[in-house]
Amino acid sequence: MTKSLNAIVNARLPGKEGLHKLTIADGRFTDIHPVPVQTPAGNNELDAAGNLVTPAFVEPHIHLDAAMTAGEPRWNQSGTLFEGIECWAERKAMLSREDVINRATETLKLFAAHGIQYVRTHVDVTDPSLTALKAMLEVREQTAGLVDLQIVAFPQEGILSFRNGRELMEEAVRLGADVVGGIPHFEFTRDYGVESVRWLMELAHKNDRLVDVHCDEIDDSESRFLEVLAAEALRLDYGSRVTASHTCAMGSYNDAYCSRLFRLLKKSGLRFLSMPTESLHLQGRFDGYPKRRGLTRVPELLDAGLKVAFGQDSIRDPWYPIGNGNMLRTLDVGLHACHMLGMSQIERSLELITDNGAAALDLKEYGIAKGLPARCIVQQGQTPYEVLMGQQPVLASIRDGKLLIKRDIIKYDTDLCL
Repeated sequence: MTKSLNAIVNARLPGKEGLHKLTIADGRFTDIHPVPVQTPAGNNELDAAGNLVTPAFVEPHIHLDAAMTAGEPRWNQSGTLFEGIECWAERKAMLSREDVINRATETLKLFAAHGIQYVRTHVDVTDPSLTALKAMLEVREQTAGLVDLQIVAFPQEGILSFRNGRELMEEAVRLGADVVGGIPHFEFTRDYGVESVRWLMELAHKNDRLVDVHCDEIDDSESRFLEVLAAEALRLDYGSRVTASHTCAMGSYNDAYCSRLFRLLKKSGLRFLSMPTESLHLQGRFDGYPKRRGLTRVPELLDAGLKVAFGQDSIRDPWYPIGNGNMLRTLDVGLHACHMLGMSQIERSLELITDNGAAALDLKEYGIAKGLPARCIVQQGQTPYEVLMGQQPVLASIRDGKLLIKRDIIKYDTDLCL
């Protein structure tokens, strides 16, 4: 559906009282103003019917090159991160251009159907042929009408610990990767990990690229590469362009160390991403009871004024065998796992899958305001609480003033046959 819209009427907006009309021209919002009562939609106008209208969802952390490969060539029976990497190494040897393009495109269409219009994908570049990266560059162009796609050059098996790892990263950036990645906790030694962080930061800075590092995705309380990443970001004055993904080990740090660490984090201004469904599944696998659940300190980071967003991480791949593309499911799990179901937290919770994700992606034009691109979604519910309760697919998705998706409101019959 590609109908062009002139306006969205009877919309509720985050943090604003009452109903609003959003006018659109040339793919941008031209005016946003309150209306006293519901009014009928005119020609080329969309009636939000009193539902909440928010900026489009952001998926800030996914692995599209591995999507839809769960069980190929074998299942991750232990459920650990490390067996997942082993399974993926076997599947990676079977990659082809067509294979990557087909699975990635299928997944992006699933995302678009759930109101996601911005995606950051990590693509494994520990492959001498860079098959997945080259295919994903094509996907980025082919799906531009559905999503904005950022590509991370991600060294799944390490930068220093993989033969020619540095050269492959440099080639990935030369070919067009938007973001420089890393995985210091998976390097062979701590010294390698520290050196990899410093090297990737210099690579990004030299090439004017963003940074997104798989950082301390492990329950080991001695895994402390986050402080190295934050110190480098501060040294280069690059913090708002640097994202620390996972930081699971922070959940195992002692409070005295965290007190010192948070001073550095606030000074650096890093962005943080937590993948609650995946971390709950992968972490704590080496614990008896009580079992750690491997999530970073989300509410504490938010309270410190830092930007934190939730991502899905995987869609049916060697690390996570399920996933459906619904960001509200991810949000629900994250709020439960992080003890964030206070009503004030729920009222701001949609920021974790919209505005904060946009900050991590360093998006310059994002939101609902006059002059910005008309990219938004109509939720099913009048408030964040209702939206979270229902977790229903979006009623509409608008991209640059064009209607991508429109659904009828889902109503449930509460009459029971007893």
